[in-house]
Amino acid sequence: MTSQLVDLNAISEATARAVATDPAAAQVVFRASGTPTGTVGSEISARSHTVRVDEPPTLGGADAEANPVEVYLAALISCQVVTYRFWAQRLGVTVDDLAITAEGDLDVRGFFGLDDSVRPGFQAVRVNVRITGPETAERYAELQRAVDAHCPVLDLSTGATPVTTTLETA
Repeated sequence: MTSQLVDLNAISEATARAVATDPAAAQVVFRASGTPTGTVGSEISARSHTVRVDEPPTLGGADAEANPVEVYLAALISCQVVTYRFWAQRLGVTVDDLAITAEGDLDVRGFFGLDDSVRPGFQAVRVNVRITGPETAERYAELQRAVDAHCPVLDLSTGATPVTTTLETA
């Protein structure tokens, strides 16, 4: 895994130089839009990409795609993967293999409004990182600390992110 075709440190260094001369260059806006499909599915567009989402039959869907909370777990895992790659290079930590899994506990009473004391989102999420390579356990623990401190999607889950919802009617 350490022999990426792209030098991730070069990307970090170029970004640091750009931000040092123009702090406004650090601000990036990501956008996505969505429309309903099927009974409870949706089609999401982000840049030139499409993500389709559905629910299992027990939640009214056709189970044609991953559901929204599974897409969240996929986003968390993929963000962890890229953050491990960036920080392994930055810290000079050799990683031969990396595999990440995540699972979350969800109580559907919150979503369905059956019990307003139950959160509609995950009550807990567990991320398991399996990493192999020649480094010591301490070096991999250092890498994990760096990843957990810098992973944007993990931060979305553990920090408070202000969200403003605007309703437009015609």
